[in-house]
Amino acid sequence: MEMNAMGIDNAFIDRLVETFYGRVLAHPELGPVFDARLSGHWPEHMAKMKSFWSSVAFRSGAYGGKPVQAHVGVANMTPDLFPQWLELFSATLDDIAPNAGAKAWFMATAERIAKSLTLSLFYNPALDDPARNSA
Repeated sequence: MEMNAMGIDNAFIDRLVETFYGRVLAHPELGPVFDARLSGHWPEHMAKMKSFWSSVAFRSGAYGGKPVQAHVGVANMTPDLFPQWLELFSATLDDIAPNAGAKAWFMATAERIAKSLTLSLFYNPALDDPARNSA
Protein backbone atom coordinates (compact mmCIF):
# COMPACT_ATOMS: atom_id res chain seq x y z
CA MET A 1 0.00 0.00 0.00
CA GLU A 2 1.14 3.53 -0.74
CA MET A 3 2.58 5.23 2.36
CA ASN A 4 0.80 8.53 1.70
CA ALA A 5 -2.52 6.73 1.55
CA MET A 6 -1.82 5.42 5.07
CA GLY A 7 -0.93 8.89 6.34
CA ILE A 8 2.77 8.08 6.56
CA ASP A 9 5.19 10.92 5.81
CA ASN A 10 8.59 12.02 7.12
CA ALA A 11 6.95 13.96 9.94
CA PHE A 12 5.31 10.73 11.15
CA ILE A 13 8.62 8.84 10.91
CA ASP A 14 10.31 11.54 13.01
CA ARG A 15 7.53 11.39 15.60
CA LEU A 16 7.59 7.58 15.70
CA VAL A 17 11.36 7.41 16.23
CA GLU A 18 11.39 10.18 18.85
CA THR A 19 8.40 8.80 20.75
CA PHE A 20 9.61 5.20 20.61
CA TYR A 21 13.20 5.84 21.69
CA GLY A 22 12.00 8.17 24.44
CA ARG A 23 10.06 5.19 25.76
CA VAL A 24 13.02 2.84 25.22
CA LEU A 25 15.19 5.04 27.45
CA ALA A 26 12.53 4.99 30.17
CA HIS A 27 12.06 1.20 29.91
CA PRO A 28 13.52 -0.71 32.90
CA GLU A 29 15.07 -3.50 30.77
CA LEU A 30 15.75 -1.83 27.43
CA GLY A 31 16.80 1.61 28.68
CA PRO A 32 20.06 0.59 30.40
CA VAL A 33 21.18 -1.59 27.45
CA PHE A 34 20.53 1.14 24.88
CA ASP A 35 21.93 3.93 27.01
CA ALA A 36 25.12 2.02 27.84
CA ARG A 37 25.76 1.61 24.13
CA LEU A 38 24.53 5.01 22.92
CA SER A 39 25.39 7.35 25.78
CA GLY A 40 26.68 10.53 24.18
CA HIS A 41 25.58 9.32 20.74
CA TRP A 42 21.79 9.53 20.98
CA PRO A 43 21.40 12.36 18.40
CA GLU A 44 23.35 10.33 15.81
CA HIS A 45 21.34 7.20 16.61
CA MET A 46 18.05 9.07 16.28
CA ALA A 47 19.11 10.53 12.93
CA LYS A 48 20.18 7.06 11.79
CA MET A 49 16.87 5.48 12.86
CA LYS A 50 14.88 8.21 11.09
CA SER A 51 16.95 7.61 7.96
CA PHE A 52 16.47 3.84 8.32
CA TRP A 53 12.67 3.94 8.72
CA SER A 54 12.33 6.56 6.00
CA SER A 55 14.39 4.37 3.68
CA VAL A 56 12.26 1.30 4.47
CA ALA A 57 8.92 3.11 4.23
CA PHE A 58 9.65 5.11 1.08
CA ARG A 59 12.17 2.70 -0.50
CA SER A 60 14.46 5.68 -0.86
CA GLY A 61 17.74 3.89 -0.22
CA ALA A 62 18.61 6.70 2.22
CA TYR A 63 19.97 4.28 4.80
CA GLY A 64 23.25 2.58 4.08
CA GLY A 65 24.03 1.16 7.51
CA LYS A 66 24.79 -2.39 8.55
CA PRO A 67 22.25 -3.28 11.25
CA VAL A 68 23.71 -6.67 12.20
CA GLN A 69 27.25 -5.36 12.69
CA ALA A 70 25.86 -2.38 14.62
CA HIS A 71 24.29 -4.75 17.15
CA VAL A 72 27.14 -7.23 17.52
CA GLY A 73 28.90 -6.96 20.86
CA VAL A 74 26.27 -4.79 22.55
CA ALA A 75 26.71 -5.47 26.26
CA ASN A 76 23.82 -7.25 27.98
CA MET A 77 21.81 -7.69 24.79
CA THR A 78 19.85 -10.93 24.99
CA PRO A 79 17.24 -12.54 22.72
CA ASP A 80 14.49 -11.84 25.25
CA LEU A 81 14.92 -8.08 24.77
CA PHE A 82 13.53 -8.30 21.23
CA PRO A 83 9.96 -9.23 22.26
CA GLN A 84 10.06 -6.33 24.75
CA TRP A 85 11.28 -4.00 22.00
CA LEU A 86 8.42 -5.17 19.76
CA GLU A 87 5.87 -4.78 22.56
CA LEU A 88 7.01 -1.20 23.17
CA PHE A 89 7.01 -0.48 19.43
CA SER A 90 3.46 -1.85 19.16
CA ALA A 91 2.27 0.25 22.12
CA THR A 92 3.87 3.34 20.56
CA LEU A 93 2.07 2.67 17.28
CA ASP A 94 -1.20 2.17 19.18
CA ASP A 95 -0.77 5.69 20.49
CA ILE A 96 0.43 7.53 17.39
CA ALA A 97 -0.18 5.56 14.16
CA PRO A 98 -2.68 7.35 11.93
CA ASN A 99 -4.66 4.14 11.31
CA ALA A 100 -4.69 0.33 11.61
CA GLY A 101 -3.07 -0.15 8.19
CA ALA A 102 -0.09 1.98 9.17
CA LYS A 103 0.30 0.12 12.45
CA ALA A 104 0.10 -3.26 10.68
CA TRP A 105 2.74 -2.26 8.12
CA PHE A 106 5.20 -0.93 10.70
CA MET A 107 4.67 -3.94 13.00
CA ALA A 108 5.18 -6.46 10.20
CA THR A 109 8.37 -4.64 9.24
CA ALA A 110 9.59 -4.42 12.84
CA GLU A 111 8.88 -8.11 13.43
CA ARG A 112 10.85 -9.04 10.32
CA ILE A 113 13.78 -6.88 11.47
CA ALA A 114 13.68 -8.31 15.01
CA LYS A 115 13.60 -11.87 13.67
CA SER A 116 16.47 -11.17 11.30
CA LEU A 117 18.59 -9.57 14.02
CA THR A 118 17.76 -12.32 16.51
CA LEU A 119 18.79 -15.00 14.02
CA SER A 120 21.95 -13.14 13.02
CA LEU A 121 23.05 -12.41 16.58
CA PHE A 122 21.83 -15.40 18.56
CA TYR A 123 21.07 -18.26 16.18
CA ASN A 124 21.96 -21.60 17.65
CA PRO A 125 21.34 -24.69 15.50
CA ALA A 126 20.72 -26.72 18.67
CA LEU A 127 17.55 -24.72 19.23
CA ASP A 128 16.15 -26.20 16.02
CA ASP A 129 16.89 -29.78 17.09
CA PRO A 130 13.54 -31.63 16.77
CA ALA A 131 14.50 -34.04 19.54
CA ARG A 132 14.94 -31.09 21.91
CA ASN A 133 11.62 -29.51 20.94
CA SER A 134 9.54 -32.67 21.32
CA ALA A 135 10.26 -32.89 25.05
